[in-house]
Amino acid sequence: MSGFAPRHPETVFTYGAPRLKLGVGARHELGHDLAELGARRVLLVTDAGVAATGRPAEIAERLAADGLDVVVFDGARVEPTDGSLEDAVAFARDAGPVDAVLAVGGGSSIDTAKAVALLLTNDGELMDYVNAPVGKGRAPSRPLLPLVAVPTTTGTGSESTTICVLDVVDQHVKTGISHPRLRPVLAVVDPELTLTQPASVTAASGLDILCHALESYTARPYTSYEAKQAGERVPYCGSNPISDVWSERALALMAGSFRRAVSHGDDLDARTEVATAATFAGLGFGNAGVHIPHANAYPIAGQVREFRPEGYPDDDGASGHAGLVPHGMAVSLTAPAAFRFTFEAAPERHVRAARLLDPDASMPADPADLLPQVLTAIMRDVGIPAGLSAVGFGSNDLDPLVDGAMKQQRLLATAPRDVTEDDVAGILDASLELW
Repeated sequence: MSGFAPRHPETVFTYGAPRLKLGVGARHELGHDLAELGARRVLLVTDAGVAATGRPAEIAERLAADGLDVVVFDGARVEPTDGSLEDAVAFARDAGPVDAVLAVGGGSSIDTAKAVALLLTNDGELMDYVNAPVGKGRAPSRPLLPLVAVPTTTGTGSESTTICVLDVVDQHVKTGISHPRLRPVLAVVDPELTLTQPASVTAASGLDILCHALESYTARPYTSYEAKQAGERVPYCGSNPISDVWSERALALMAGSFRRAVSHGDDLDARTEVATAATFAGLGFGNAGVHIPHANAYPIAGQVREFRPEGYPDDDGASGHAGLVPHGMAVSLTAPAAFRFTFEAAPERHVRAARLLDPDASMPADPADLLPQVLTAIMRDVGIPAGLSAVGFGSNDLDPLVDGAMKQQRLLATAPRDVTEDDVAGILDASLELW
């Protein structure tokens, strides 16, 4: 599949996942689930938008009725920043000891909860743990508080992964904290919680599902790496037989349900399939990894100026700019060009992925165009902007975007081809206008 030729090819891959409870009404069992973890006092982390739906209050009341003491933090920021995470940690420390952290919300709430669980149990500052070269890349030395994740959006896969994503404001870049201990111990996926998700959020987060599955499926295989010692293993180990199964199934589910979930948000069957696909994609990419589209997405989100889509809250000033490109949208904007670039590394995988998403798509003259065409058609149908120019970027912005993407070496190392600055510049340039 890959042009990489290690002297001593890897023969071992790793796989990790949280315990999983999935289905309509699963949230009603949280009291039992938390008690099983030994929790008596729980910090519930959510954001203001999710809190306004009444779901976190409903869950907190049910937990109280089950005998648990619940402290609620509803200040998680959509697209977290280093400052917003530090505020959440300060609140948690002031609230006093807790036995577990419960995240109720989208990826932003879950990632905020991961940072809280980390810094309530490990010393140091937030930037000590942020991935190098943006931060110091320090690994936690002690186990984290148990984290239970209850997603109310469908896309991030954060309930399954070891990643906490944040915007480091003064560096104008999105990056993350990555360590196996950040993975939630339990993911409780209740599709009813996604019924209030606006169509625009469903569209953007759904593109995140697709890119998670596509990037992990096309990631360089685990056998293309040099063999590692036991202590050298990292969560992203490359595409492998187990992650491939999750990715393929996620793509097939999205083919039949994504457009319907966007256009008919009250369709519980479609919502259930998309929620399942989000979880499956998370179980795939949380082990195989993601690559070029995600590496590009971080500077796109970090450098946006004024663009802000419908269905998302107004900026509170924490980001340093008024704009917002939601993560899934930012990932998708360069995905067609990225998969055209990676096609030569694994043509059969790119074609199969396209066929899973659209079995009836006509093969273009150049097979490398098949997956980009299928993906672009989906983006148009669900209302994603028509390229980087549609969210406010122009050709003069390419250099800083390239610089930001090249900082994401942890992600680019997972790409099935070596990626140079010129390669990234070409992908970004081709993504200015998609149709």
